[in-house]
Amino acid sequence: QVQLMESGGGLVQPGGSLRLSCGASGNIYSIGVMKWYRQAPGKMREFVARIFSDGGTYYSDSVKGRFTISRDDAKNMGYLQMNSLKAEGAAVYTCNAMIRGSGNSEYLGHWGQGTQVTVSS
Repeated sequence: QVQLMESGGGLVQPGGSLRLSCGASGNIYSIGVMKWYRQAPGKMREFVARIFSDGGTYYSDSVKGRFTISRDDAKNMGYLQMNSLKAEGAAVYTCNAMIRGSGNSEYLGHWGQGTQVTVSS
């Protein structure tokens, strides 16, 4: 069984930085696209960034230039470096990944449980 787990959330002041991690565990053959989403209280979940297996990246306009998504396939890890955090960046950040399990022929989508990011002075 494949699982995703985020870590690295916490309290940060406006203008500060945090690095989120997303670790995949289980019988994994390969990981395809990895994505980060966030959901603030009272708002719908929104896309933040994605990274393909070839390293290609894409960001939402709201975080472009401030956030960096990366991955380490040897460790089955994904990362989101968040710089110059704004108050509106406070949310639960969740990772999503398309994962092909060992012995499977297709990729299935998996979600982590999320990690809370609070931006406050």
